[in-house]
Amino acid sequence: MLEAVVVGLASYGNLPYAEHMTSGLKDKRIELRLTSEQKTAIETAAAIQGRSLTDFSTDTLTNRAEEVIRRDRELQVDAARFDEFMKILDRPASSVDGLRELLSRKSVFVD
Repeated sequence: MLEAVVVGLASYGNLPYAEHMTSGLKDKRIELRLTSEQKTAIETAAAIQGRSLTDFSTDTLTNRAEEVIRRDRELQVDAARFDEFMKILDRPASSVDGLRELLSRKSVFVD
């Protein structure tokens, strides 16, 4: 889990953000160097949501990291290979020995 360490904004500590905090051992740190404008924007956004700076930053960074990882792992195929793949999918189904009998059996997982 990512944890951003940013210090500041005295007013956010008085807001009811505890319900947003996640459980679990947080034993890692990330230190960030920010401009004054970036720090103010992050502090303001956290305060608007009534969340601690750590909770807001951790949630935001984790969501963005998961999005980057997901996009990296998506299947990417060039046009020629995609067209060939679609041709294969469009072919008529072929018979597989024993498949019809297997699919007609009563499931062992039904209560």
